[in-house]
Parts: sequence; structure tokens; C-alpha cells
Amino acid sequence: MDPTTPLADTIAAIATAVVPEQGSVGIVRLSGSRALSIAQAIFTPARPRYPWKSHQMIYGWIRDEKGQVLDEALAVWMQAPRSYTREDVVELHCHGGIMVVQATLQQCLRQGSRLAQPGEFSLRAFLNGRIDLTQAESIADLVAARSPQAAQMALAGLRGKLAASIRTLRQQLLSLLAEIEARIDFEEDLPPLDIPTWQAQLQQCQTQIQTLLATTARGQLLRTGLKVAIVGRPNVGKSSLLNAWSGQDRAIVTELPGTTRDVVESNLVVKGIPVQLLDTAGIRDTEDPVERLGVERSTRLAQTADLLVLVIDAQAGWTAADAAIYESIRHRPLILVVNKTDLAPLEGIPLPAEITHRIPTVAAQGQGIPALEAAVEEIAYQDRPPANLEVSLNQRQAAALMQAQASLEQVQQAIQQQLPLDFWTIDLRSALHALGQVTGEEVSESVLDQIFSRFCIGK
Repeated sequence: MDPTTPLADTIAAIATAVVPEQGSVGIVRLSGSRALSIAQAIFTPARPRYPWKSHQMIYGWIRDEKGQVLDEALAVWMQAPRSYTREDVVELHCHGGIMVVQATLQQCLRQGSRLAQPGEFSLRAFLNGRIDLTQAESIADLVAARSPQAAQMALAGLRGKLAASIRTLRQQLLSLLAEIEARIDFEEDLPPLDIPTWQAQLQQCQTQIQTLLATTARGQLLRTGLKVAIVGRPNVGKSSLLNAWSGQDRAIVTELPGTTRDVVESNLVVKGIPVQLLDTAGIRDTEDPVERLGVERSTRLAQTADLLVLVIDAQAGWTAADAAIYESIRHRPLILVVNKTDLAPLEGIPLPAEITHRIPTVAAQGQGIPALEAAVEEIAYQDRPPANLEVSLNQRQAAALMQAQASLEQVQQAIQQQLPLDFWTIDLRSALHALGQVTGEEVSESVLDQIFSRFCIGK
């Protein structure tokens, strides 16, 4: 996508997910100078003598180029600049389903609009000053949110809370830069610079940046979540644990070893963290070619998961097979679940001392899940320092703030080395440039392309 493309043309796209037999409403969105005229060409109001009014729904029919009715629909025109893109925007609300929505989009294209590129509606909103770059990224985060906490973070960003913090920082640094530049030009006319006070103001900016950077790790966890794989030998209760944990009968449970032959997946939220929970085939030597493929896939999956839950049978105790599986995964983050503790106590089982997270469960009865979730939360956050997560930086934003922080460190070094004021201004401007990259005041075309290409086409 080329951010320099003229915005005079009108774009169109399907703005809702199209799922056969599951969507009751599908929306086709137009944005641009011809949005209204194109919509009027394909949409016939039920009361045509009444003019279209901005931000008012009207009822009517969508027709093709021959006048044949394609659908009964609603239309709304949002006149510029009171729209998402600050251009004329029209939304056509059709019945859901692939055929009707696609046919409506095709009529828009036949009337002279072009298919929008991924994220182009949001790109136009950014280029027209409707939103800044942090708000644009928050829109994508809100759409992709997999937990209430992630959605709240994204909503805070969309409301401009992160941008407000960055702009405050930029204003503080601009004031410091202005004072230094004034002294370069008019040093003989001004009183001596109060360097300790000036440094204290600079340190305050650095502290604010560090506070924002501290949100990165936990915020990223809430955005991306964890992949948790349940592993162990056959018939220890892995599938029962997945069913109890997810609250659904996702996996078949029998007394026959090797019932699970492929990976069974369930998605849930644990203490605000999105979790992709994977039940794997029991790991053992087998002559069954299908089961052997499942074991091989389970072994590969164990090496890529963020967290492993090793399940053993309390009745059988710590077996040689359990020890062999543990040896292959002991270098990974691990929780040991001792299942069926209603039949044998956990305390009587000799376990490796280095396994600190040991959770007794009775998976068939749903017992032990709260303790297991507490262990997941503890491991997930142990390398992520506490932070105020009202807003959170993504990786791009964090990289820019780290650059700004490094530039301010250079300013501090220039002061300590008693370098001329010109050296101070170089690094101050570098810090300001980095902060401008966060909100979009200073951003390259390649960065815009990278950000908006990840959006869906209708957003």
C-alpha cells in the first residue's frame, strides 16, 4: 500500500466478516468524494422523494445495473468531515451471507469505486487527521482482542490516552530544547543556565518514558496470549484435564490408551491472559502408524509451546516413562499436574526437586483447576515486571521509546562531559523524532505500510 496515493478516488470494501449461514447482517462501506453518488446509483429508497440526510438510516433496495433487486437493505450516509475517514462515507447494511454482500460490493465497483487495500479506511483516517498512529494501532488491537483486559487496553489507546502521554513528553522536551537553542543564540543576554534544575526536568522525562516502557511485556502477553500444551504418557488424564479446564467436552475420554491421536485445541482466558490450550497425543513407543504420527506431532509441539503442563497419574506415581518425557522438556517452563489424587495422595510420590509447581487434580471431577490457573499466572508474569496497564506499548512503540531514552542518556553524558550546548540539541532532537514516530508526527512510508497492511481490508 502506498500512503502517498491520492485520496480523491473512492474505495469500497466489505466491512464485516462474511461467514456462511452465521452472519445476519453484512456491511459494505464506501469512502471518498463519490461515495454518495455511487450509493445512490445502486440503492433505491423506499420513499425516493425524500432526500438523503447525513447520519440517518434509510430503508430500500439494492439493485444491479439492470434494475433487478439484489437485496432489501438499509443505507446510511455520513457526510464529511463527520465520518471515520473525514471523507464522505456510506454504509450499506445488507442481509448476511456471501452472495448478497459480494454482489453489493461488485455493484459499487462497477459504479466507479475501487477495492480498498488492507487498512486503507484507517489509513485515510490517519492521513486526514481523524486519528493518530497510536489510535490506529489500537483499532487493530481492539479487533484482535482475545480477553476483556486486552480490549480495555486497546480502548484506552483508541481514546488517546497513550497519545496524550507521548505528546506531554514531546512538549516537555521541546521546552528544554527551546531553552538550549535560545542560549546558543543569545547566551550573553541571558542569566546562567540552572543546570541541576534543567537536568531534573530531563530526568523526569526519562522516568516517564521508563514507566511507559514497563508496560510492554505484560501488554504483549495480554495481546498475544500463551500457547499451553498438555503432555504426558497415555491415559493419565490429559483429555479430562482439557475438558475440565475449558468447560467443554472437546476431547474424547476413554480408558483405552492412545485415544487422542491428534492435537485437540481449546481457547480460554486465564486470569486475563488468552490461552491456546492444546491436548496432545500420549507420548509412548507404538507400532500404530496413526498414533505414532500423533506422538511425533506432540513432541514437536512441546518444543514450541510457551508453557508445558506435564500430567502424571497419582496411582502409578513417577514412572520411568514420565521421567523420560520430563528429561526432554525440563528446559521449558513447566507445571506438573498430578492427576487422580483422589486415589493416591501427592505427598507420597517422589518427584524431582527442581519441579516447583506441583498441582494436585482430579480432572474427571474438575478439581484443582483454580490452583492450576494460579500457577499459569505466576509463570506467565514472573519475567514481566508489574506495570500500570491502563495503556500498553506494542513492540514498535517500545522500540521508538527505547531510542528516545537512549538519546536522552546521551544528553546526560554530554552534560557530564561539559560538551558545548550544540551537542545537547543533537540528541534532544533525536529523542523528539523518536517520540514523533510513536504518534505519527514523524513517520516513514515504509512504517505506515507495515502497520496498515496488517489490518483487514474493510477496516
